[in-house]
Amino acid sequence: MAEFRAGERVRVRAVDPVGHTRVPRYVRGHRGRIVECQGRWALADECAAGVAEPRTEPVYTVAFAAADLWGEGGHEVTVDLWESYIERVQEDGA
Repeated sequence: MAEFRAGERVRVRAVDPVGHTRVPRYVRGHRGRIVECQGRWALADECAAGVAEPRTEPVYTVAFAAADLWGEGGHEVTVDLWESYIERVQEDGA
């Protein structure tokens, strides 16, 4: 079952792992909004590492304000992210 729902505010974990990750650098540490869940998929990081039976996790489409990412732009940028890449933003913004 998916942990996050459409409309929830999340933050992308600011990690810099050794090896492959599907988290684009330009969204790491940034806040976004869940658009929808795309179902459960094998964790790409584990697939790239050759794990025989990679974990499956919900994958979410997350929207970010372009201005928050690049300082300009009045549009949104959407990125598909596995659940372990994101965390809930608390009510106080933390």
